[in-house]
Amino acid sequence: MQPQPYVGIDLHRRRSVIVQRSQEGGTLAATQVMNDDVVAFAKAVTDAGEHPEVVIEACYGWYWAVDLLEDLGATVHLAHPLGNHWGNRRVKNDLRDAEDLVDLLRLGRLAEAWIAPKEVRELRELVRHRVKLVSLRTNLKLQVYSVLAKEGVHVPMTDLFGLAGTVLLESTALAPAYAARVESLRDLIESFDRQIAIFESDARRELAEHPGYHAIQAIPGVGEIFAAIFVAEIGDVTRFTSPQHLCSWSGLTPRHRESDTTVHRGAITKQGSRLVRWAAVEAAQRQAQGTKLRADFARITANHGDTPGARKVARVAVARKIVTLVYYGLRDGTIRSRAIEAT
Repeated sequence: MQPQPYVGIDLHRRRSVIVQRSQEGGTLAATQVMNDDVVAFAKAVTDAGEHPEVVIEACYGWYWAVDLLEDLGATVHLAHPLGNHWGNRRVKNDLRDAEDLVDLLRLGRLAEAWIAPKEVRELRELVRHRVKLVSLRTNLKLQVYSVLAKEGVHVPMTDLFGLAGTVLLESTALAPAYAARVESLRDLIESFDRQIAIFESDARRELAEHPGYHAIQAIPGVGEIFAAIFVAEIGDVTRFTSPQHLCSWSGLTPRHRESDTTVHRGAITKQGSRLVRWAAVEAAQRQAQGTKLRADFARITANHGDTPGARKVARVAVARKIVTLVYYGLRDGTIRSRAIEAT
């Protein structure tokens, strides 16, 4: 029986270094290939033998490489960039990076990231692009406020882009340059509104038959947008053994440093999915009166002195409760918890 070959790939935008090693750690080959030469890329991997164990770091643009490797029959491992520490090496280059990756895999010490299936990655593209469009639209709106401030225009309403705000914008006399800029910004905002609506519709259509997507919308503060973010970013929730693991992956758990009898626990790690963490915290802040989560927020705030810092602690605590509910909603397709009931 042919020994199991191991392959480590240090992937870059234009070229990659591919190292083949045996089970004993001997280097079989080390090759540098251009990424646009798919034949050479594939040959540098398959020369190691049939069905090699391949490791590649979760870096910029890794999707195509993982798909190609899986099509070649390789077992692909995605190295987590934060979980594998190279230390203070005297020499760092692409060859050493590939060698270290393959050795971590060969020795069973590799910290792996989840390889999302193609359909999950496509859903993420829709959801993440919608989030990016909203961020860009917000920047455009802030520019309108800035132009009005330069002209000394007072904005009495909370939403400048609602009905009352539209009347103000159309009735305010501005200097020609400022008026031209505001008009341009408003045109761009309308264009972004259309694009955001398109991607919302696309995501909604992709999730129409997803039971978990509909189930978690029963959580107070979680609507269609936040539900789509949770489904797209979390993917297969069964890869987490418990809701505590999901909270940790979301970066909502305290940092823990322990050595001998000394233990330090700090602020939340903020590692993991930034979007899941943001959606959970936003949902925690949008609790209507009469919900159990709102009562939990008030109780935790009071226990910590009802200060801005206490409210921050309460928001994170409620966000963890929301992520816990999301875990069960995605796993079971329903939520059986009194937390979603009115108090």
